[in-house]
Amino acid sequence: MKTYHPHGTQNLKWWQTAVFYQIYPRSFQDSTGDGIGDLNGIINRLDYLVDLGINAIWISPIFPSPMADFGYDVSDYCDIHPMFGDLETFDRLLDEAHTRNLKIILDFVPNHSSNQHPWFLESRSSRDNAKRNWYIWRDAKPDGSVPNNWVSMFGGPAWTWDEKTQQYYMHSFLPEQPDLNWRNPEVVEAMHNALRFWLQRGVDGFRVDAILCLIKHDSFQDNPPVTPGSYWEMWGHTLEPRYTVEQPEMFEHVRLMRRVFDEFEERVHIGETGTVDVSGLIPYYGRPLDGYDIPFNFKLLHADWHAPTVRQILGDYYDILPAGGWPNFVYGNHDIHRFATRYGYKNHRSVAMLLLTLWGIPTLYYGDELGMEDVFIPVAQRIDPWGINMPEGDFGRDPERTPMQWDASPHAGFTSSEPWLPVADDYQTRNVAAELADKQSTLNFYKTLIQLRRSHPALHNGAFTFVDGLGDDLLAYLREAGDQRLLVCLNFGDQSRPIDLNHLTSSAETLLSTHFNAHSGTTFTLQPHESVLLQLK
Repeated sequence: MKTYHPHGTQNLKWWQTAVFYQIYPRSFQDSTGDGIGDLNGIINRLDYLVDLGINAIWISPIFPSPMADFGYDVSDYCDIHPMFGDLETFDRLLDEAHTRNLKIILDFVPNHSSNQHPWFLESRSSRDNAKRNWYIWRDAKPDGSVPNNWVSMFGGPAWTWDEKTQQYYMHSFLPEQPDLNWRNPEVVEAMHNALRFWLQRGVDGFRVDAILCLIKHDSFQDNPPVTPGSYWEMWGHTLEPRYTVEQPEMFEHVRLMRRVFDEFEERVHIGETGTVDVSGLIPYYGRPLDGYDIPFNFKLLHADWHAPTVRQILGDYYDILPAGGWPNFVYGNHDIHRFATRYGYKNHRSVAMLLLTLWGIPTLYYGDELGMEDVFIPVAQRIDPWGINMPEGDFGRDPERTPMQWDASPHAGFTSSEPWLPVADDYQTRNVAAELADKQSTLNFYKTLIQLRRSHPALHNGAFTFVDGLGDDLLAYLREAGDQRLLVCLNFGDQSRPIDLNHLTSSAETLLSTHFNAHSGTTFTLQPHESVLLQLK
């Protein structure tokens, strides 16, 4: 049995023991009747989040935007989109959240702005404008074609021709999202000041979007063909972004952003890394820990639901964590289909059991606590630009962004009018009100599990030990702190599995089972797809 001992567990920062909860604001709660969620809607549901037991709310972009990519095309980094509210409403959200001991995390989009941002309007006004070099402009090739073969993450060339100034501008995503030039110190200072604007207001941290694209190689060489079977091929790309992703200078900018966060007390710096190779996460932590506090670890997000696979991922990650670095795990977000759909509804509680009992910071996605699944959106009705632009495969993100299901009233209690995306067909039975009333619901399972995590230090900062040899379809591990000894055992398989714990303990008490079974003694049987949290003597 291999044991991992967390470092520095005596003076933990708030985010090291927190449960994060991502809200896609368009889909959480509408308070105005326009079919789109807003800040007042979030305020009205804060008590629900307190009751759920989470500690921090991460809110996807709420800044002014033409909404070409639903807020990830920012036209003003220091204001609120009227669709969501205004600065006064945001300040009230901060106050109401902090009164309830909830932290607020915002989404920062540094790689690109909207093409309607005043900076870009100036930049494209003439070649000699003072902000021309705030974006990435290049001449056409002699034949008039694009400067190189770089492609957008959303499909098509990464270059768009500007007729007025007779040059191409670069965009890693949509043409409406021109990339900022982070090699320009004026851009760096302006974006750092945008962070300070919100941190001074009392925001508890940021999740930084698409950081891997921040710097491009200054040679502007063509990218090579993608390696078969690679991460980039999995996402539908034909070229490896060798000169457009994770350039060495990018890590210096992660450190420089961290210095801005360090100007304020108890703020958390979170990054969307984009890597699914756990070894690729380590540089984001920085040396010595001067990068991200939480570089999002997406490895489990893309892994098969298979006990040996998960065991290998966990061990590989824990083995290489830098001293003092804190692990984190994610199983769902706004960019990937819901895990109840990916792994099957029969496994969805086991995913929660794993996520909330590992050594590491968990991030939940709104609605997962209800067991929400993808909602089928016909191709003709898709509104996500990624889903529309990608030529093949199911890359649309609309299915995992549908409205939160609050009750059995029309539109699931999300809005009084037609919602911006359709609600699930099962909303009348799978909703907050119905599940609160059912003691064995998924929502009450989550509430109990989060409460156990809070009340047992072993689950958020205890030693972690793999317990091998119980069976190929089983994953088991101990969490220990002081006199607390907890065992988590997950059955990934379709068959019942006998469990014998006599080599570990003389007594075991069930704290929680995904099936709400009460196993007794040191020998029992796990049902197919059942997971259990046990207190050992």
